[in-house]
Amino acid sequence: MVKNQRKKSRDKKRAAATGASRASAATGRVHRHDPVPDMAFLEGLPYAAGHQLNLDFAARLVAACRAGCRPCQTTLARKVVAGHRPTLAVLAGAVYGLDLNAGAQHSHAVSEATRSWSPLARAAAESGDGTAAFTVVEEMDEARAAELLEDTLDHWAAGGTDPDVLQILDLDTQDDVTAWTDRGGTAPGPFAVTETGLPKDLASVPRYAVLLATTSTPDGRPLPMLTLESETAGASLADLRRRTGWQAWDARTLPELDVDWRLRVDIATRSLESIVRVQPDGWDEEPHLWDASKTVTLPETFWDLLDRAQHVLVAGPVTDAEDESEVQRAADAGELLAVLARVSFS
Repeated sequence: MVKNQRKKSRDKKRAAATGASRASAATGRVHRHDPVPDMAFLEGLPYAAGHQLNLDFAARLVAACRAGCRPCQTTLARKVVAGHRPTLAVLAGAVYGLDLNAGAQHSHAVSEATRSWSPLARAAAESGDGTAAFTVVEEMDEARAAELLEDTLDHWAAGGTDPDVLQILDLDTQDDVTAWTDRGGTAPGPFAVTETGLPKDLASVPRYAVLLATTSTPDGRPLPMLTLESETAGASLADLRRRTGWQAWDARTLPELDVDWRLRVDIATRSLESIVRVQPDGWDEEPHLWDASKTVTLPETFWDLLDRAQHVLVAGPVTDAEDESEVQRAADAGELLAVLARVSFS
């Protein structure tokens, strides 16, 4: 009896030290998922406010998420919530401290705990002081802490794949999507007009179609993308460069964020409306770069990705947006422009 009790005690200590379940610890075979990511960079982030991190727990939790092993994820997440709040704070801050996730506080795709905490993560990222962000995580009850961690792990799990920079979505609605074209600047209301060197006859303005795609951030998280396909003879590299000022894109790294550019989407119909540049006075520049010619409901997966990311990569022009090699060819030739734009829901 004493021997069994000692063994149970050793198993309990091993489970606490490794994050494994008691059963795994008892057999001496701790379930691991390879590759285990190097999480050393977390130590340079401010969200734990100087408190000690358990990088081993963090690495194996992320590895379990990326492997889709729910039992390991559940066991490790429970231990992180119960006894490793600095690790939880830095895992969450690494996600919600990013510019790309600045809109999380307004997103209904995440929990209320995450919506209320994410502005603190952004503030910590900007100031370098994570005291307030960590204090809130430390004081959360276990239910709210678990919700924050669950939302966080959805992002970390996405880094488990090694996607191509560009992935054309294979969707039943893709034919409808590629049919979207520029309406020639027809506006839903009064807008200020900026001199763009375009024809005064809006019917002669170069037009583009859009194709849905996905790309990924440097840490592997998915990001929605729109590729602009030339629809008329005037829709060209020179036209986009003159109208947008976007930078050349090599299709290997993300372009810079330009907050003046917006993808407008309609919440009621879950459809794309327009790609516009907002002027300093708040008016949309006319004519819009692109307007939807008809209402087409987005695939649920793409809508959810827009809602999570709150940003979209827009790139063009290409002659055949469905041909991935054409996109890469244009990028290699220096004939592709791109911008990281905000998504505006209305």
